[in-house]
Amino acid sequence: MRPLTTVHLNTERGWRGGEQQMAYLAEGLRSRGHRVVIVAQRDGEAAKRLGSAGFDVEERRMRGEADVIAIAKLARLLRRIRPDVVHCHTSHAHALGRIAARFGGRPALVVSRRVDFSIYRRSFFRLNGIKYRKGVDRIVAVSDAVKNVLVRDGLEPSRITVVRDAIDVDRIRHAPPVDVRARVGLGSRARIILAVGALVGHKGHRYLVDAIPALVAAAPEAHVVIAGEGELRPDLERLAIRLGIAGRLLMPGYIESVAGWFPAADVFVMPSLEEGLGSSVLDAMAAGTPIVATTAGGIPEVVRDGVDGLLVPPADPPALARAIAELLRDRYKAYDLAAAAAKRVETDFPVARMVEETLAVYRAVLADRTPA
Repeated sequence: MRPLTTVHLNTERGWRGGEQQMAYLAEGLRSRGHRVVIVAQRDGEAAKRLGSAGFDVEERRMRGEADVIAIAKLARLLRRIRPDVVHCHTSHAHALGRIAARFGGRPALVVSRRVDFSIYRRSFFRLNGIKYRKGVDRIVAVSDAVKNVLVRDGLEPSRITVVRDAIDVDRIRHAPPVDVRARVGLGSRARIILAVGALVGHKGHRYLVDAIPALVAAAPEAHVVIAGEGELRPDLERLAIRLGIAGRLLMPGYIESVAGWFPAADVFVMPSLEEGLGSSVLDAMAAGTPIVATTAGGIPEVVRDGVDGLLVPPADPPALARAIAELLRDRYKAYDLAAAAAKRVETDFPVARMVEETLAVYRAVLADRTPA
């Protein structure tokens, strides 16, 4: 089959799970002989990192979904490159790419959907339905949970393909270890419970903080470290003071590369209320860190309760505290769960699988466009 020319559009300035998945895909496509062009925010992390990795990066200012100048420039770029596929990796990228593709030669348009809430949640007069129904050849959902939400929103199931996230196990296991205790000021006896993610409501960190008093009562050496930054930081700090556990909550802020933090953690926790899949869970699995997570969104598609980790209901601090304390007390159980998770992530979530499944989506879309 002939090599494809693909354009990957990302409007985020930072670097989170979605950007890492885009990087995995871009490298996989390039290694298979396909042309990859990245369109990313000027001076953003994606432009910096992928440019340093030798990718063809086009930096653009993209100021939201209605940025007419960005759309016009993107359309000119598409007419020049003449890609087979434009893959939009964020919601704003979807809006920009959809219009630009219409005036840029009408390449096939593929859109990734990474979140498990309704497309209408932040939609004015339900206008989001238009951008998902018109001009999009295929939607790639990161989990069955995300696909189910899209179907409930009225989208045609045949236009949605599930391609789960992947993990480069070696990237995690060979990351230089970080002296987390020194970074956050903990002694050698402390038991570290690590959470990673933006400090925003749907990540559920407030319920983890709520769980700390019961957790400390069951495991006196427990300390919770939340690596991330966001709008809820002041609220979490005030909550910790009110609960009298401020010394048990450490928030070192945004960590550019968290991979080296996992070996220091006794338990990794993902307390999300909503989660498309949970790429940080894959990182913890690859690192061999025992996991406690909620049943939100696509997490149960990755972590099997009692097999690869422990799952609890979302927004349930007592259940979170019990599950974490159980793994702190029972090191054999924690080891067995972590070992099973490490094996599962190698077999079920390799990067090669994700790349081949995405390529299959591209091929199918292009075949559907080819006249009989």
